[in-house]
Amino acid sequence: MAKENTSKFEKTPTTTKERKRPPVVAILGHVDHGKTSLLDYIRKSAVAQKEAGGITQHIGAYQIDHKGEKTTFIDTPGHEAFSQMRARGGQVSDIAVLVVAADDGVMPQTKESIAHIKAAGIPLLVAINKIDIPGVSVDKVKNQLSKEGVNVEEYGGDTVVVPVSAKTGQGVEDLLEMIDLLAQMSELKETQDLPFKGVVIESRLDKFRGSVATIIVKEGVLKVRDKLYTETTSGKVRSLLDFLGKSVREAAPSTPIEVLGFSKPPRVGDVVLQTTPAPVEEKEEKKLSLRDRIVEPTVDEIRLIIKADVAGSIEAIENSIESLKKENQKVKIYFSDTGDITESDVLLASATRSLIVGFNVGTASGAARLATEEKVLIRNFKIIYELLDELREGL
Repeated sequence: MAKENTSKFEKTPTTTKERKRPPVVAILGHVDHGKTSLLDYIRKSAVAQKEAGGITQHIGAYQIDHKGEKTTFIDTPGHEAFSQMRARGGQVSDIAVLVVAADDGVMPQTKESIAHIKAAGIPLLVAINKIDIPGVSVDKVKNQLSKEGVNVEEYGGDTVVVPVSAKTGQGVEDLLEMIDLLAQMSELKETQDLPFKGVVIESRLDKFRGSVATIIVKEGVLKVRDKLYTETTSGKVRSLLDFLGKSVREAAPSTPIEVLGFSKPPRVGDVVLQTTPAPVEEKEEKKLSLRDRIVEPTVDEIRLIIKADVAGSIEAIENSIESLKKENQKVKIYFSDTGDITESDVLLASATRSLIVGFNVGTASGAARLATEEKVLIRNFKIIYELLDELREGL
C-alpha cells in the first residue's frame, strides 16, 4: 500500500509535542456510484442520533466517532477539486476511499479517480457498493480494478477491497474498521503548538453571512478572532461553526470547520495561515515545490496522458509507443481514456508533470485556459501517422 510522502507542507519540527490525530478521508468515484449515499449512511450511524437529527446544513465535511477513534470525511465534489487542492499545495487527505458500484463496475471517472489518487501518493481503500443488487459480481469488479493498476489483495497486491451496501449498511462497519487500521499504520500525528495552517475545501458568498469557507485544520489550533491570510484574500475569524452548525471557540488538527470573516471567498485548495504570504519571489519558489511528491522526469523518461476518440485508437497509440521507445527509455502513461481533454486531465498532468496527447478529440475551453496557467503542454492530432511521427521524434 502506497505510503503518503511527507511534503514540505506537512513537515514539523521534532521539538513539538506530537499526539495522534484523526485521519482525513476523501471519498472518490464515478457519478451515481453511491459516494453521497455511503457518506450519509456513515454519518447517520456514527453520529449520535440527537445530533444527526439536528444537521441543517452540509459543509462538505464531517467528523465521526467510531469506537472511540475520530475520523474526518470529506465529501469531495469530484476528482477535479481533489486535484485542485493538491495543485495549490493543500494536500488534505490522509486516506482515499474509491467507491465503485458493483452493477456498473469500473467507469471513466473511476479510472480518473484512480489516477488522481496515485498521483497524490496516499493509501487507497476500495468500497464496492450496491452489493444488495441481485446478480452482481464483486470478483468481476476486482478483476477490472486490477487491470487499471489497483493492486487488489486477492490478486497478490495490498489494496483492501470491502464490499458494502449504502442502502442496507452491509459491510460499512468493515470499511470503518479498515480505515481505522490504515490510520494506525500511517501513524498520523498532530502538533497543536505549531502556528495554525489549514486548507480550504469549500467556499462561497452567503447573502446574509458574507464570505464563508470550510477549512480542514492541518496544524495548530484555529480560534475565534484569529487573523487569517491566503494568497488571494485575508480576514479575521468572526465565527467558527462545526459540521453540525454549532458555534465553537476553537478547532484542532483534522477538524472540519466553517469560518466566517474573510473579506472575499478564498479559492478551493488555498493554504490558510496566520501570517501574510511570502513575497512574490518566494511564492514562485513555493509554487514549484507544491508537487515535490512527484520527482521530475529524467532525460530518458517521458510521461503522458492520452485522450482519444475510441478505445481502439488508444490501444494503437499505446502499442506504437511501446515499439517506438528506445532501449532503457521509460514511458509512463499516467492515464488514458476516450473523450475530450478536460480540466481534470490538465490538473493530473500538472501534478505528474506529463504531456497531454489528444487524438481526434477536442479540448474544453476551461481546460485550455487551465493548461496555460499550469504550463501544461497539450498536443492534438487528427491523423495517426502525424501523432506517431511526433512521438518518434520525441522518443
